[in-house]
Amino acid sequence: MNQREGLESMITRNLFLFLSQNKFVKGKARKWGPKLGANNLIAGETIDDAMETVRELNAQGLSGTVDHLGEFVYTKEEAEESANYCIRTLDAIAESGVDCNLSLKLTSLGLDVDRNLCRDNMLAILERADQLGGIFVRIDMEDYSHLDATLELLHELRQSYTAVGTAVQSYLYRAEKDVERLKGTNIRLIKGAYKESPEVAYQKQEDVDANYIKIIKRHMENGSYAAVATHDHNVIAEIKKFAEENNIPRDQFEFQMLYGFRTDMQKEIVEEGYKMRIYIPFGEDWYGYYMRRMAERPQNIVFGVRGLLSK
Repeated sequence: MNQREGLESMITRNLFLFLSQNKFVKGKARKWGPKLGANNLIAGETIDDAMETVRELNAQGLSGTVDHLGEFVYTKEEAEESANYCIRTLDAIAESGVDCNLSLKLTSLGLDVDRNLCRDNMLAILERADQLGGIFVRIDMEDYSHLDATLELLHELRQSYTAVGTAVQSYLYRAEKDVERLKGTNIRLIKGAYKESPEVAYQKQEDVDANYIKIIKRHMENGSYAAVATHDHNVIAEIKKFAEENNIPRDQFEFQMLYGFRTDMQKEIVEEGYKMRIYIPFGEDWYGYYMRRMAERPQNIVFGVRGLLSK
């Protein structure tokens, strides 16, 4: 990438990250969702829609993790409603018998309202997941301002429940230390999707990529379960080679991709005998998620362009 391309990419990323947090645009966006291509990346609005998508993916040998989209929770009532929705989703996973985990965000459970409220909501969710046979629950990592609170709460939760993990973002300088701290935990390893300050995060893509490979290998070397979340075929090839050369069993790691992206590669990975899990977002509050996906990679804008041209 030359300097001009890098500048254009940065401008595009910053624009979409700004739009992802703009409440006015969000309020107008829902009716434009199909035209923007959101229906290519979001598995419907209801739990039934999500379960149907998971069944279709399971039939192709793909595992799933579902995430009910929701942001900007400001009241106890909203947080409790979100927690109840997570519990209903767990019930649906168990009842349908699909191969699927649950992903969630602590802010949707009240982290910004009251930490104890968020903790109690998480305990209720994990207790139901345990009752239903130990469905795994992934705490999605959010922006840097929520990082310490997320890891502290995870540590507390893991004193009683082991089927819970989180994610580590390689664009943060502290990512390697966090991986060491989370030894023995099932971690989703990602590059990162939020705009962070140069004080806490790498700004150059090559630095983010190099740190990404480093933390994946470190977590696998520690004997911990690694969920390698990437669409980068070069990263996937390197991790396959690293696992083979270091006798790391295939049941110690999996690859993950987002719903709607690189579907041919997803199937190829399964055919090669690796576990492939698809992150499946659903719900009415799709806007923030969709805009962050546009910000991550300018190539993703093609979904929106295709949608607009098809109307």
